[in-house]
Amino acid sequence: MGCISRIIHLHWGADREYYRAFKKMFGHTPDNIELYKLALVHRSASVKVSGGESINNERLEYLGDAVLESIVSDYLFIEYPHEAEGFLTKTRSKIVSRQSLNALAVKLGIDSMVIYNPTGNFAQKHLFGDCFEALVGALYLDKGYDVVNRIIINRLLPEYLDLEDLSSAENDYKSRLIEWCQKSKRTIEFHTEPDGENKQPAFVSRVLVDDLKVGSGRGTTKKEAEQMAAQTAVTLLSDDMGDYILDRYDALSRTKKSAAEGAKRAQASSDAEETSTATKRAPRAKRTRSSGAEGTPSAKNTKSRVRKPTSKEEKVDTPSEK
Repeated sequence: MGCISRIIHLHWGADREYYRAFKKMFGHTPDNIELYKLALVHRSASVKVSGGESINNERLEYLGDAVLESIVSDYLFIEYPHEAEGFLTKTRSKIVSRQSLNALAVKLGIDSMVIYNPTGNFAQKHLFGDCFEALVGALYLDKGYDVVNRIIINRLLPEYLDLEDLSSAENDYKSRLIEWCQKSKRTIEFHTEPDGENKQPAFVSRVLVDDLKVGSGRGTTKKEAEQMAAQTAVTLLSDDMGDYILDRYDALSRTKKSAAEGAKRAQASSDAEETSTATKRAPRAKRTRSSGAEGTPSAKNTKSRVRKPTSKEEKVDTPSEK
């Protein structure tokens, strides 16, 4: 686009408000304004076109994310020549984090330009930062890498981000929490799964320290959900307060375990006592007389029932002796 065309669009064109806003934001007048307008359309306000395709800023966001990370990596490599790889990686992650980009987008006024559905069921926490990445993608396609590089390094980073504060700040809550647990000799687990209550892709994460739930969080990715869960846990578990809470939890667990074992021993003793009492109260079996053949009295009993004849009877029974 020529210089005259830019001036016409900037002052008298139908999209002059967009031209003016982006000129103020980036110091450059757009050539292809449609790219920038598309970068402002969030997926919750997607437009369906023929063939069922949804038009929104997600593809531009993907491109802008890659371009921004490349520019920041190059900048930090030159700016901090004596720092190790770990420092550079952490500082870059802080600059391109959703929290930092969201704050930057608000400062630039992007929050008042985004097109989205306010009643939609989606995560709005980093909505503006996502649109900033999409605008970086639009800048790259419209102006090229060198122009975007100059805008980011010479205009946006120095004016809107304090690198000294970012380099000293610690936003990797998950790493901090894991380090704290290792130092305190505690176990830690993250349980992350898809959020079934959300129609848009989302995840919910719970963090357990020594099997005790100490934090939870939601995010559009597993990494973000775990960071949010770790952040709530870190807020709760400072070095002193965390030890106090977990020590009380350990003491309570020991008390419950001791009480359970005592109840088990008491139950076993009660069962043994009931068995002993039942044995004492049981009636003894009656002895039965032994017998010979079935239905026949024993010889001993037969003998005891034989009646001896009297002397008179003996006389009557033997008359022939006379």
